[in-house]
Amino acid sequence: MSETKYSICGMCAVRCPVTVQVEDGQPVWIEGNANDSGMGRSLCAKGAAAFAQRDDKQRPQSPLIREGERGEGKWREVSWEEAFAYITDKLGAVINEHGARSIMFSDRGGPFADLRKAFVKALGSPNYINHDCTCGRNVHHASKSVYGMGRKGFAYDYANAKHIVLFGRNITEALKIKEVKSFLKAVKNGCHVTYIDPRASVTAGKATRYWQNKPGSDYALLLGIAHVIIKKRYYDKDFVDKYVNGLKEFRSFIEPYTPQWTAEETGISAEEIEEFCRELNQDRPKVIIHPGWMLARYRDSYYASRMIHIINALMGSIEQPGGLFYPKTPKDAGRSGLKSLGALVPGVDEERADGCGTRYPQWDAGAGMLQTAYEALEKGEPYPLKAYFVHRHDPFIALPDTDEQMRILNKLELIVSVDINFSDTAWFADVILPENTFLERASILRTEKGLKPGFGRREQCIAPLNNTKAGWEIYLEIARRMGKGEYFPFNSIEDIWTYQLQDTGLSVSDFDEKGFVKLCDEAIWYDRDNLKFGTDSGKIEIINEKWEAMGVPSLVPYEAPEAPPEGSFRLLFGRNGYQAHGHHQNNPLLNDLLRENKLWINTRAAKKLGIKDGARVMVTNGNEQGTIVAKVTDLIHPEAVFMLHGFGTRVPAKKRAYKQGLADQLFMKGKLREWDKAGGGLNLAESFVTVTPV
Repeated sequence: MSETKYSICGMCAVRCPVTVQVEDGQPVWIEGNANDSGMGRSLCAKGAAAFAQRDDKQRPQSPLIREGERGEGKWREVSWEEAFAYITDKLGAVINEHGARSIMFSDRGGPFADLRKAFVKALGSPNYINHDCTCGRNVHHASKSVYGMGRKGFAYDYANAKHIVLFGRNITEALKIKEVKSFLKAVKNGCHVTYIDPRASVTAGKATRYWQNKPGSDYALLLGIAHVIIKKRYYDKDFVDKYVNGLKEFRSFIEPYTPQWTAEETGISAEEIEEFCRELNQDRPKVIIHPGWMLARYRDSYYASRMIHIINALMGSIEQPGGLFYPKTPKDAGRSGLKSLGALVPGVDEERADGCGTRYPQWDAGAGMLQTAYEALEKGEPYPLKAYFVHRHDPFIALPDTDEQMRILNKLELIVSVDINFSDTAWFADVILPENTFLERASILRTEKGLKPGFGRREQCIAPLNNTKAGWEIYLEIARRMGKGEYFPFNSIEDIWTYQLQDTGLSVSDFDEKGFVKLCDEAIWYDRDNLKFGTDSGKIEIINEKWEAMGVPSLVPYEAPEAPPEGSFRLLFGRNGYQAHGHHQNNPLLNDLLRENKLWINTRAAKKLGIKDGARVMVTNGNEQGTIVAKVTDLIHPEAVFMLHGFGTRVPAKKRAYKQGLADQLFMKGKLREWDKAGGGLNLAESFVTVTPV
């Protein structure tokens, strides 16, 4: 029997809509969901490797309980009954001694996190955290300080843009399929693309202008660009007069940052900067300056992102075709949204352990900050943390200094990992609960915001191959065993879907035809004469007094980045199009495409050190060292070296990937305690390494 199933890919955090063909209960074909015009049938290599992930025997196939020391790799395969009993016994003891607030939970966030947030809240803890301290917290908080809205408060109409500016936003490799297709349409239509990065990624190959700036100088370059825009009046005066506060103070602040000064700091000539600004003026308002996706890099990344937000406002590109737009919600289409599972659970009146909203009043408590939760765990302040759930999140490779993380997490009494793979963090856990692959599980419904808002559904396509469960089954069962079942009166995923849809006027069967439901036929645009922003004034705030009262200045002078010590290089990292966050280096198909990473090093620097392309080199930082193959190229700045992220796993069960290549985070010694003090993002590009021939 042949069936067509509609799912949502789970191979990375983008979660593209997909179509799966099933014959006699087995998956035989996967492609993009062509019902979604922006997606078509396109699928990236990660999505295409979904069947290989399901068939992979080098991943947990049944619940496991640790028998040896943490990280030793001695496991006992157990039933789900035994695993649940073990966890609930341990949780009960922790709660009895330390209270429910001593539990913390981290995941990768996203559209399905509502259930996991509700689970943590039902247990009685405020300590839900997602991965964003290593991704977009600086961007998010910068956006809140300028617009009063978070980083997802705007989306981007790439296809109709005349100029796209990307500060390290490697859009063709750290990719969203629909976004890439929209971007490539703009390129085909003659859009100017300016790509700025110390390393020339694949996206640089699509650019009309590539600037190889000095590492850590993004903020300096943005100040120089702002100087020219203001001095030459290359901005939308009507839009700025109507919606922007603080232009007078801004004009005074950027006065010293001339193109000549900027050239000295960045390595980009004054003439090129001025020509670029003339282009922006000609192309506005159809201009997109992306504020950064993963901008947890430098100690001033918050201010770099904040400056991007301000320049976008100066361009008048907001709620403008070819520019930025508000992602519309069901309410904008005159419909009710999905019912939150968290609404079933009473609130938790406890201070967060990570200090978001209290010790750090400027930080949004929604996503939390894992590095400051580590501080609380280590010190036992403001209260002890004793149990940790980690859901498809791998802090040991996402955050710096894995050995230091291990030392801190060893203070916990219980670590539970819910994952599909043996992540480095799962290998250190006390219990591993194997989740189904996305092909084998359904998930709660998601809201899909955009110009045409709607809802999406991941349905179960096939039966589980191994003794695994869906996340919703795992958390509902633990909640019931902890005496919290009253908050989750559901016996099936269909019960959850029906609950979520109760106010929408839709039924579960409405998703059968396409896998999603759109709530309007035409794109929704707001009236540009009546825009509202989330700040206290309702306007865009170059000077935000509320944030300044919380100790975060709106504008700060530029401080040059620390130069690499003699003989050293700044360590940079990134992604390619078929690996994501260290999840798939052991995937049978994707491992064949790339078994180990290489170290990019500038041609002149390599010659000086006697390093040849393809030769092995030793990378060292303190007592951490390892060998890797050198890629000698002009396409990286002489002060930096670069490696792809996610390699060098320490998990021997992942036999294909075990110790293949180097893990960049191991060389970030001491950086677990260094982050952008305004925005909270970790300083993941502030480490230096030496490189020597082997």
